[in-house]
Amino acid sequence: MNMKPNKLINTSELFGVSTNFEVLGFDEKSEHVPEIDNTYRFDPETTISILAGFANNRRVLVQGYHGTGKSTHIEQIAARLNWPCVRVNLDSHISRIDLIGKDAIVLKDGKQITEFQDGILPWAYSNPVALVFDEYDAGRPDVMFVIQRILETDGKLTLLDQSRVIKPNKYFRLFGTANTVGLGDTSGLYHGTQQINQGQMDRWNIVTVLNYLTNNEEEQIVISKIKKLNNKNGKEIIKSMVATADLSRSGFMNGDISTVMSPRTVLTWAENYLMFNDIEYSFKLSFLNRCDELERPIIEEYFQRSFGIDISDAKVANVKE
Repeated sequence: MNMKPNKLINTSELFGVSTNFEVLGFDEKSEHVPEIDNTYRFDPETTISILAGFANNRRVLVQGYHGTGKSTHIEQIAARLNWPCVRVNLDSHISRIDLIGKDAIVLKDGKQITEFQDGILPWAYSNPVALVFDEYDAGRPDVMFVIQRILETDGKLTLLDQSRVIKPNKYFRLFGTANTVGLGDTSGLYHGTQQINQGQMDRWNIVTVLNYLTNNEEEQIVISKIKKLNNKNGKEIIKSMVATADLSRSGFMNGDISTVMSPRTVLTWAENYLMFNDIEYSFKLSFLNRCDELERPIIEEYFQRSFGIDISDAKVANVKE
């Protein structure tokens, strides 16, 4: 882990964007570098923001609705830079001890002794690693104050339990993803999210917003991942699926419904459709059954408008290879 980035990256070729700054990556791929997903579509504005984080040691927070690919966006950029990347989900079970470390019993010279084992934070902070905090706005207050120490780009991590001060590795990078912007859940979609200390929010150098893709881009992604639907009949089905999802998003933004269909749900719907070979049934299993009963007639109308048939009369559509 004593590597340093020394490979000049052609951002136009790799990501389809040009930058005003130089971007470097690693020559060799190590065990913590994510796998490349060749079907992933990069959002230009978000890509430039994340690249700025890697190139200039900026703390970058990516905000957006669920299923837009926030964490994957960071991972896929890291994959193409050969930059080691580790994700930590800040759910309610993650504690200060998990991040910092704890005393553990180890076997040394045939004897059991108590030894301090570093958590993920000291390890990542002292190595050329991109650390991604998923669900940043769901973290517990005691955990968030631990993270606040490393939000300063030249800040040192002090481990009081060990009387140890860790200097950041020159190529340590910090990213976060969140459904809200630290102001709490105002939509009712993301229960469990917290209001974030504004002094801490102020330490994020870049806050970028990742929205849903256009219908055409989303269709292409589903087709590239669900290859059995890459035919004339399958493409028409995917087009109607994405149209249904788009109507649900518009309905959510207008306050008509409280559940939104993410791109991840569209993929699940396509996979379930292949499994059951039934549009209506797979739609119910993938999305409709999780919606409020009072809102289901509206969502059934979205289905009808997209497929041109009433959901109760939806017929099995055969998949043509």
